[in-house]
Amino acid sequence: MRVCSDDDVAAVLDLADLLPVVADAFERQGRGAVERPDRPHFPVGTGLAREGSEATDEPLGTGLAMPAYLHSDETYATKLVAVHPDNPPDRPTIHAQILLTDAGTGEPAALLAGERITNARTGCIGGLAAARLAESPIRLGVIGAGAQARWQVRAIDAATDLTDVCIYSPSDSRERCASDLRERGIDARAVDSPRAAVEGATVVVTATTATSPTFPADALAAGMLVVAVGAYTEETQELPPDVVERAARLYADVPEEAVETGDLLAANHGDPVPFSNVVAGDEPAVGDEEVVLVKSVGTAVLDAAAGGYVYDAARSQGLGTVVDL
Repeated sequence: MRVCSDDDVAAVLDLADLLPVVADAFERQGRGAVERPDRPHFPVGTGLAREGSEATDEPLGTGLAMPAYLHSDETYATKLVAVHPDNPPDRPTIHAQILLTDAGTGEPAALLAGERITNARTGCIGGLAAARLAESPIRLGVIGAGAQARWQVRAIDAATDLTDVCIYSPSDSRERCASDLRERGIDARAVDSPRAAVEGATVVVTATTATSPTFPADALAAGMLVVAVGAYTEETQELPPDVVERAARLYADVPEEAVETGDLLAANHGDPVPFSNVVAGDEPAVGDEEVVLVKSVGTAVLDAAAGGYVYDAARSQGLGTVVDL
């Protein structure tokens, strides 16, 4: 099997190339041409001590297993994820590994470092949403300043005409995030409040691990697209209930899982429409008098598609280490 480090993944992963891969995966999911079993998520680290603290009965993080197969692909994927929101600043919040298995023989094909793939494929959701639903040029407001916030901005920049970005986080990480994006040629600046990030934007992205609303609902004007990618459990919530209830259209990458997140449990709303409809071009752009919401919880179908793309590129370039098990 081929083992690819994060450096190997970085060498072959390009957002402009990945966007159509993710779009194709969504279209195939919409047609039912995939296998996507339920993903379990469970608390981990209960009974262990955090660094510098005593052991408690509280878990230190969440573990997830995410399997998927796209029909006719050579491999299928199983992604293992760990989410530890209280990690110190020098450690990622999310760790992931993607195991690819030969769909014809069942033999192990590859083990890929998964954080970059996860961040990139999730970023592509924001990129595709902005490209299909928002009018260019894009003025982007971002709540959150971690790795996913950066990838959302990068993917939207790759997919649209992005003119400026305002970033808010309650810590100094917003300054670092804006600086990192400017080094990539993106006009980004840190702002001092969530209202300042949201007001004046045409697209708003929330990419946090919050458990309560992250911006004031009245900061959101008509004609805005909101892309919420952080909350994925009952306990996590980024959106004010008024924003969810105000949305004229609500899309979700996995509707049956999105309705179980804190964002949607806290609000009255209709049934989410599959985001695959948007990718297929069946949905209109945001109107001047409406708010449109895209809610993402993550689908392993994208991991299988993005993992296959990385694996093929690594093989063609001779990257990674081939090992026998």
